[in-house]
Amino acid sequence: MRILALYDIHGNVDALEAVLADPRAADPDLVVVGGDTVPGPFCHESLDRLQALPAPTSWVRGNGEREVAAAAAAAAADPRTAAPDPADDAAAAAHATATRLGPGRARPLGDLPLTVQHDGVLFCHATPRRDDEIITRISPAERLAEALHDVSPALVVGGHTHQQDDRTVGAVRFVNAGSVGLPYEGDGAARWLWIEDGEPDFRSTAYDSTAAGNRMLATGFPGADSINASLISPVAPAEITELFESTAAR
Repeated sequence: MRILALYDIHGNVDALEAVLADPRAADPDLVVVGGDTVPGPFCHESLDRLQALPAPTSWVRGNGEREVAAAAAAAAADPRTAAPDPADDAAAAAHATATRLGPGRARPLGDLPLTVQHDGVLFCHATPRRDDEIITRISPAERLAEALHDVSPALVVGGHTHQQDDRTVGAVRFVNAGSVGLPYEGDGAARWLWIEDGEPDFRSTAYDSTAAGNRMLATGFPGADSINASLISPVAPAEITELFESTAAR
């Protein structure tokens, strides 16, 4: 079975289009959308593109989908709900995306499953037990083992930290698919994963990420720091890894 795994698109439809146009991503038997397609500036366009794919598509809930759904539910419960502090990038992005999508499209995103399993591979967004757990390239093996406790499949695919990774703890191999839309890899190229007969293959697609980032910024969408650090003036990957790991250790 050939599986195309697309993670952490974050409304960057230009990156998504670049990956889908890559000949190496052609004709999968299944597409797994691994969470955090939203929030992002081109949320409608990204969701529309994925929902129009000819291949069967399986969706996983990321923390982004959960947060957007929660923001939509809060606004529906009380239309007077104030917009969050713009300094809170995550809350502001969720609110902006929920507003763009509307409740009819935003709220069902929160009902997507935490995990799905296909061809003996377990797919999650962050870890099998949480959609926001931080596992980085330098996380202690003990913490990864705890996150994978009671997991039966030999291969688990996640994302969330926007950096490709491949680690084995005990009998379980944990692979991070990387980020299509906001990769913290130092070069702006879109990252994705191809799995054929149970074997994962890390892939990247170069495109004009600077132009994509500037187009995202031009919308006024929250999260300029992330767009700049991943697409326009990419930060060294190790710096991002250490930042995420310090957050996880708190």
